[in-house]
Amino acid sequence: MPLSSANLSALVALRHDLHQHPEVSGQEEQTAQRIRAFLTTLTPNRLVGQLGGHGLAAVFEGSAPGPTILLRCELDALPIQEKSDVAHRSTISGKGHLCGHDGHMAILAAVAMTLAERRPAKGRTVLLFQPAEEDGSGAAKVLSDEAFALLAPDLALSLHNCPGLPIGRAALKSGPVNCASRGLKIEFTGKTAHASQPETGLSPMPAVSALMPILSGCSKGTQADPDFRLVTITHAQLGEPAFGIAPGDGQVWATLRTLTDDQMEALCQEAEAAARKQAEISNLEVSFSYHDVFHHCENAPEATAVLARAMDACGVNWDSTGLPWRPSEDFGRFRRLCPSAMLFLGAGVSCPALHNPDYDFPDELIPLGAEIFLNALRELLG
Repeated sequence: MPLSSANLSALVALRHDLHQHPEVSGQEEQTAQRIRAFLTTLTPNRLVGQLGGHGLAAVFEGSAPGPTILLRCELDALPIQEKSDVAHRSTISGKGHLCGHDGHMAILAAVAMTLAERRPAKGRTVLLFQPAEEDGSGAAKVLSDEAFALLAPDLALSLHNCPGLPIGRAALKSGPVNCASRGLKIEFTGKTAHASQPETGLSPMPAVSALMPILSGCSKGTQADPDFRLVTITHAQLGEPAFGIAPGDGQVWATLRTLTDDQMEALCQEAEAAARKQAEISNLEVSFSYHDVFHHCENAPEATAVLARAMDACGVNWDSTGLPWRPSEDFGRFRRLCPSAMLFLGAGVSCPALHNPDYDFPDELIPLGAEIFLNALRELLG
């Protein structure tokens, strides 16, 4: 059932409102309230809030027993200043919906509109608006929430917009589609000294400067290779910004990326060993902490086939171009619960890249994304 012009206008207005009021991971309270207000008018059978934080799920039930199908999108925005002249640009300084999560929410809102008019014949659909995807913590918190156990799906589906692919095209494949990643913070501790007598202290400068190229040298292959690994130095710091003090502490931040979870442990051990060696050379203490931990996303064959048939039914041209993707996605955690799959929907060849300050989700993807999901639901639930 195609969206009416009135419904499409309402969805675009919702997307623009969400875009103007971005909230970062763990702070999506007002975003969830906006979504709840929209969904309440559609009278789902249940609305479950505060999932894993500010997460929200709308449940639409069929009249006969059947499987539970979960469709998932994300609530959070990014801590990046938007640089755009669109009328609906962010009104919050330093924050922006620069990954398209506002559009993903609008797509699930479009699905909810259709389900409100025609419930599934059997089973139930769970529309999950998940918090905190960008820092990798949201899916884990939702899955560990006792309230989510009552919504546990038999199959989970998701999508992400993909700049660089033409609008109307998509990428899909079974197997790994998003890399595992985690942030490694390495902290060296020595001893400060007066800048006129650096020899009386223990500076981490040699360790920091030596370690960065060593870590970068751990990278190898492309994301299509089973043993792919990439280390990206994202931040480094020495002491305090002062001319009179020789530094006594330093930090190196690096993002570690591998195709699969199995490869990540080996890369972590190699990075830590390299840091320990430099600490030993300079007689420093060293410590490690991990942040923004993402498991790799792997599409199950049966879930992938559902999405493939759903796209075929609405004439979307698709192949596996660009997959697997280097960027990470915490949707990968759902595969430990049930078969799951994510597709990548073209946002246009000239669309700015994700996380760029001038990115804006294309509104024309809202009805297309909804139609794909609705085709999948019709096959599975009638």
